[in-house]
Amino acid sequence: MVIGITMVKVVPGQEKAISCSLKGREGIMDIYHIFGEYDFFVILQAEGLNRLNLLLADLQNAHDVIAARTVLVGYDDQMQHLNPVKALAC
Repeated sequence: MVIGITMVKVVPGQEKAISCSLKGREGIMDIYHIFGEYDFFVILQAEGLNRLNLLLADLQNAHDVIAARTVLVGYDDQMQHLNPVKALAC
């Protein structure tokens, strides 16, 4: 399982429409409305990197999406033992 985090910028005024259209899409686990350069923080999950790339291409080509910036988180089976909060604690 591969997880990707994408920040999405949309055409001004289209935030609600894009949010509604993304909520039902396969592979989208969570959507957060954010403020700043990007409008949404989207968490995606796919069976493999190829499938994640297809989901990202579909997202980036959606009507009213201006830009998307993605970070690959990793494979679930490699990260199950990590607790991100503990891993970053000082």
